[in-house]
Amino acid sequence: MAEVTIECPKCGGQIPLSESLAAPLLQRERKAMEAAAVEKARAGLALELEKGREQLRDRDARLQALNRELSAAQLAQADYTRKQRELDDERRKLELTIEQRVSEASARLREQAQQQAGDEFRLKLAEAERTITVLQEQAEVLKRKADQGSQQLQGEVLELALEAQLATAFPHDEILPVPKGEHGGDVVQRVRLANGTHCGSILWEAKRTRNWSPGWLAKLREDQRAAQAEVAILVSQALPREVATAAEMEGVWVTAESYALLLATVQRSLLQQLTLLRQSLSGQETKMAMVYQYLTTAQFRNRMGAMLERATEMQVDLDRERKQTEKGWAKRQVQIQGLARAAAGLFGDLQGILGKSLADLPELGLEEGLTGALTAGESA
Repeated sequence: MAEVTIECPKCGGQIPLSESLAAPLLQRERKAMEAAAVEKARAGLALELEKGREQLRDRDARLQALNRELSAAQLAQADYTRKQRELDDERRKLELTIEQRVSEASARLREQAQQQAGDEFRLKLAEAERTITVLQEQAEVLKRKADQGSQQLQGEVLELALEAQLATAFPHDEILPVPKGEHGGDVVQRVRLANGTHCGSILWEAKRTRNWSPGWLAKLREDQRAAQAEVAILVSQALPREVATAAEMEGVWVTAESYALLLATVQRSLLQQLTLLRQSLSGQETKMAMVYQYLTTAQFRNRMGAMLERATEMQVDLDRERKQTEKGWAKRQVQIQGLARAAAGLFGDLQGILGKSLADLPELGLEEGLTGALTAGESA
């Protein structure tokens, strides 16, 4: 057993104790420590119990509040159900009352009709039939006016859409809508080069009707002369049977809405090329006459038609590309090669006439784009 010592109260030194004296002292100290531990545990347990009681009280309070809210909601639901039931009862009563009154009124009318006889009844019947006829005629007139107004509205929508597409696709051009009530088509497109040089005008007319009218062509030609436009294009929802995409008819180009921008690209490109040619041939009357003679030949017209046909076929094939990807790519490559050859042949014809005075046009891509396309086509 280890030696037990106590501190001297006088000198502060440690005094050893015998085993007989140290045992009671250690026992008292152990009991004191146990009593302190028990008291501390009892205090902690009491504190925990108090916290638990507070939590239970808070939970009871929240539960009571929820019960009160639930009771209020149940009362409100019951009141709503009661009012809804009362409204349904009132509605049924009202419907029953109305039905009864209608039945009574119908019965009275039948009795009155049965009481009427002879000429008076026939006169009223004729008057009613006349009123019905007048109302039918008025309804037919209103229907025709409504249909006409709807067609006019659809035409205005197509005109605005065409104007917006042209302005977006050709920012250098001047797009001018023709005021309502004035002759001259719907939209005038003044084609310009990038430097602002005026190249000519394209007169647009938009039609959105179910049936095609040949009279549109003559009217648009008159408007073209009045507007002094070089090209007239009619965009129509209804096309002649012989026109699938775009074609020239009686001096007017006719096209569907989906091919309008493509046709505009080709026509404005021709106007720009003619302007560049006029600028390059300024002062050369002989060559200008030769160019004019060439431009009025069937060869030039056929080449332009071939270019438009190729471009139209490219547009059609692009629409089918989702279903026939590989086949569409191969076919479009051949068409691009044909378009490139046609454009290169046209420019070659002009260079054959004008010689070196007609420089290459980078805008046409003849130096790189078309030459590369022809080379790729020949190597393929």
